[in-house]
Amino acid sequence: MAFVRVRHVLHLSVLLLAVPALADGPVRPHGLLHPAAGKAGMVVAQEAQAARIGVDVLQRGGNAVDAAVAMGFALAVTLPRAGNLGGGGFMMVHAAETGRTAAIDYRETAPRGATQDMFLGAGGKVDKERERYSHKAVAVPGTVAGLALALRQYGSMPLKALIAPAVRLAEDGFVVSQDMAKALARHEERLARWPASAKIFLRPDGQPLRAGDRLVQADLAASLRLIGEQGPDAFYRGAIAERIVAEMKSGGGLIAAGDLAGYRAIVRQPVTGTYRGYEIRSMPPPSSGGIHVIQILNILEGYDLAALGPNSAASIHLLAEAAKRAYADRSRHLGDPDFWKVPSAGLTSKNYAAALRKSIDLARATPSDEIAPGEPARFEGPNTTHFTVADAEGNVVANTYTLNLSYGSGIVAAGTGILLNNEMADFVAKPGVPNAFGLLGDDANAVAAGKRPLSSMSPTIVLKDGKLFLATGSPGGSRIITTVVQILLNAIDHRMNIADATAAPRVHHQWQPDTLRVEQGISPDTRRLLEAMGHRVEIGPPMGATQSIMQSGGRLFGASDPRSPDGRAIGY
Repeated sequence: MAFVRVRHVLHLSVLLLAVPALADGPVRPHGLLHPAAGKAGMVVAQEAQAARIGVDVLQRGGNAVDAAVAMGFALAVTLPRAGNLGGGGFMMVHAAETGRTAAIDYRETAPRGATQDMFLGAGGKVDKERERYSHKAVAVPGTVAGLALALRQYGSMPLKALIAPAVRLAEDGFVVSQDMAKALARHEERLARWPASAKIFLRPDGQPLRAGDRLVQADLAASLRLIGEQGPDAFYRGAIAERIVAEMKSGGGLIAAGDLAGYRAIVRQPVTGTYRGYEIRSMPPPSSGGIHVIQILNILEGYDLAALGPNSAASIHLLAEAAKRAYADRSRHLGDPDFWKVPSAGLTSKNYAAALRKSIDLARATPSDEIAPGEPARFEGPNTTHFTVADAEGNVVANTYTLNLSYGSGIVAAGTGILLNNEMADFVAKPGVPNAFGLLGDDANAVAAGKRPLSSMSPTIVLKDGKLFLATGSPGGSRIITTVVQILLNAIDHRMNIADATAAPRVHHQWQPDTLRVEQGISPDTRRLLEAMGHRVEIGPPMGATQSIMQSGGRLFGASDPRSPDGRAIGY
């Protein structure tokens, strides 16, 4: 797949957003900046310093993948609760010249010593502390391998040059924002348990860093510098690998030298579908996101959502009913395709969606206990961050990566500055027992050595007549899938610009528990109508933090979600 370097300048108007955090009502974007026409490039990320690094790469002649790689390493410094070297994720890469899209899977893998019952304690109960916050919760990280693979196959600049800005940020430090200070305060107890973590993220008196403090990460700078000089081997076979293995041994973890040396990122074919004439390309398993984004859209395609209106009781009802059926299927049919036969074609079939649609009552909510996973084979033919990049040639990257929960396991591998994931918690510890995001699963996602845990991460690219229409993705654990679906519905059905599509209040249903979660911006009248239809409505905190780019009329428009106040959309 050819992926070209930016060579010429197009004149596009770019929409940059500066928007507030979601408060107690609907979000109203403000501070819209319409700069004069300039070069054609845009990045959108959950953290502004990383976004500026991405734009700088584009301005220096790099392509979208070059910018994405630089941002991926930078976010490991500036957004430590989700940006990472010690986690994993998924990257969608679209090449404008060929029209082809690649899906890079750099999801973490279970160590060779992992066993199906490793998180069961006395009486066969799931030991949630061991599953989420111990050294055994750490899976083999994939981020460094994934970013290096993307650069090797589709980038144009040297790795060392792209890592250099992250090295400087880690070495020189940066001022802690209000948002980061709040996140550190929420997770103080977890970080305080581990001396290497506490040394970085807590003050000498044991209190978390506060807004205005400077966060310096000298060990992380050294690790980044090694990766820049020696490539991914530094992480998987060299000095960093040795320190990770030593950390595992000190805490009873399972990752051994052979696990790191044997890790491989994989280029997969994206899952594809159509929705009202738009082509959807998204991440395949071990992501459940792409399949179920398409499945939900297929179900909803049978209804005139535009006529029902955005966030009306009728449209929310249909979205909730479609999502229930998709999440029920997720619980049985989705897992690592190298270990489990996933009926991808059946789940994304229009005929299967039509069969599921027949079970939806337009006036009443179907109780979740009456919904079971379907039989798609006969139709065969949580904390995370996302960033999106588009360059002047029309190349696009949509990348979502994670440590799982905020700050992952909370464990920094001593001497590396690298926070380690708790991705093993995304496996099914025991059938019928919900994971940290309340999701149910079965044998398809059971723990096995070398297996990749199922994920909801859904980096998605939408094309119209072969050209970029929209690229998006979000953090949010189990809520990622419905968040991405709502961005697409807002843009396609309700003809919203990307700022309004992003700011609109969101809802979520995941089959079990049988609760329709809504943001504060959904009106009381709408909530009452939904309750009258039989939905158990619960007002919850903001959902997701989408980072999106839309192309319209030959121009790029970007939106960083107002639910994440440190994010930025930056064009040039």
